[in-house]
Amino acid sequence: MTEPTLTHLDEHGERPRMVEVGGKAVTRREAHAQARLRFPPDVARILTEAGFTTKKGAVLTIAQIAGISGVKATSSLIPLCHPLQIDGCTLDIAVEDDEAIINCRVTCTGRTGVEMEALTGASVAALTIYDMCKALTHDMEIHSVRLLGKTGGKRDVGVPP
Repeated sequence: MTEPTLTHLDEHGERPRMVEVGGKAVTRREAHAQARLRFPPDVARILTEAGFTTKKGAVLTIAQIAGISGVKATSSLIPLCHPLQIDGCTLDIAVEDDEAIINCRVTCTGRTGVEMEALTGASVAALTIYDMCKALTHDMEIHSVRLLGKTGGKRDVGVPP
């Protein structure tokens, strides 16, 4: 078994580079990422009673839009990511007890995967919720940002998106 290598470094392992994907097969790529934001219990109650609407607006709706915008902006934010033609993106936010659970699913047909796009979308949505609710408290915690699954490319990872 070969030892894994960092693909974003040159052949000497010294300089950063964008990975050459021109020779890779075009396949259907999917990724599912999740982020969680924990509220203090009293703030979760206030937000739930207000239908997650604050003076800034409809928190969950704006966070969904921001997350999708984050997916589209990933290559501008993460320097070595390729710009991708995204086929689709869904961003769902569920509130359970004192947590917002953000699931971002991204698809494309291309030569490189959409894991970073899904992770960015989930993260940006969580950051947006934080921003919209910080007038109530700064005692919120964004945690468990992770890739739950991906398909397409060399190998599938985790549960299917």
